[in-house]
Amino acid sequence: MATQTLTQQNFDEIIGGNDVVLVDFWAAWCGPCRAFAPTFEASSDQHPDVVHAKVDTEAEQGLAAAANIRSIPTIMAFREGILVYSQPGAMPAAQLDDLLTQVKALDMDKVREQAAAQQQA
Repeated sequence: MATQTLTQQNFDEIIGGNDVVLVDFWAAWCGPCRAFAPTFEASSDQHPDVVHAKVDTEAEQGLAAAANIRSIPTIMAFREGILVYSQPGAMPAAQLDDLLTQVKALDMDKVREQAAAQQQA
């Protein structure tokens, strides 16, 4: 499955409308971003049940700012519309596969409970 391009216009729809979404915040001038791109693309082929999406931080500066992106590449994982992982830096294929395995295995009832507790605090 090819990666999708996320924009300010479709971000909420894609994040909220899919079970698992993996997002790569990148820029064309970023060497590590370009080096990571084939790994991300290969992951999209290996995990067709996961939406793989990319945000060009140059074209979508508002979206990058809203996501508090300070370093690229930054990888974010969303499960059922909830941000469950956010970390700057490219990762090897095995680590990316492991991340997806962990995200898919999350107990979302517990995640929602923790999110609600954090909002109340």
